[in-house]
Amino acid sequence: MVFETALYQYLSEAFAYTPTELILILLLAVFIDLIFGEPPSAVHPVVWIGKLIEFLKSKAPKKHRKAYGIIMALTVICFSVLLAVVVVLIAHHEYMPYALGILIQALFLKATFAIKCMVQPAKEIQKKLDSDIETVRKDLIAYVSRDTTELSKSQIVSATAESISENYVDALLTPVFFFVVFGPFGLPAAYLFKAASTLDSMVGYKTEKYIQLGWFSAKFDDVLNWIPARLSPLFIAAGAGVSNFMIGDLEKMKPIDGFKLALKENKASPSPNSGWPMAAAAGALHIRFEKPGTYVIGGEYREPVASDITRVSALVIMASVITAIAAVLAIALIWYAVSLI
Repeated sequence: MVFETALYQYLSEAFAYTPTELILILLLAVFIDLIFGEPPSAVHPVVWIGKLIEFLKSKAPKKHRKAYGIIMALTVICFSVLLAVVVVLIAHHEYMPYALGILIQALFLKATFAIKCMVQPAKEIQKKLDSDIETVRKDLIAYVSRDTTELSKSQIVSATAESISENYVDALLTPVFFFVVFGPFGLPAAYLFKAASTLDSMVGYKTEKYIQLGWFSAKFDDVLNWIPARLSPLFIAAGAGVSNFMIGDLEKMKPIDGFKLALKENKASPSPNSGWPMAAAAGALHIRFEKPGTYVIGGEYREPVASDITRVSALVIMASVITAIAAVLAIALIWYAVSLI
């Protein structure tokens, strides 16, 4: 009983945050991402999660793959949450300097999202598009889930822009959403989502090999992204409005049209969530998104050109910054509301 009481008190103290601490962790994580990008793979927590998934995937049996897939997913999720809990305990140890504890948590939170990494590959594609389209088609295979061998320039730009806008939800909005909503338990919650997202990206395919193994991972990822995906048009519209002041001679964006198209064509994509940010971006940019043989979003707009990669990159970066600002305000408002109860 004494041990249980001491453990409860220790955990209570470790997860006792002030809103200022949560805000500092979030803002520092965003700053680290925008300035430094991704950490080396050897110390990247998401890489560790990915290696665990690879190991468990290699041990998958030929029978009962759906049941194994559920157990595999729960194992990875528990590992990820436990990792975040350990980080919180270390950061709040009595001998840990306050500033260092904030930095450690910010570094681990940063690993759950990737603003800079969302647009870096797109810049390389844009550079090579006019001079070496065959190389671009080969490079694009790792960036989008479609046959790239015969894509035209406009279809390559479309695929790139679609990927950037879709990744805004998965690679930023949802982990930040979980961090804010779960307050003192925000870091473990963000890692719960990141585990599900990584599982989905590695086994959540509708192919014969993964349809059973990745069934739970794909469904769980859809559930976790459901609310953030439907919030994304608000941030994308706001990002489009602000970006208009920063994109120079490039074609201006249409924030309201993006929001309207998201409401109108969010179901064009087979995914229950990706249509929302993609339609919002297509409408704001006034360009047509097309995955040949699967969907067309914004069919009334022009075909995309190379400069639209710069436009969509600016849009998503600005939407990400606005998301961080909104998250800070949400943390402050939530804690203020709690203090009144």
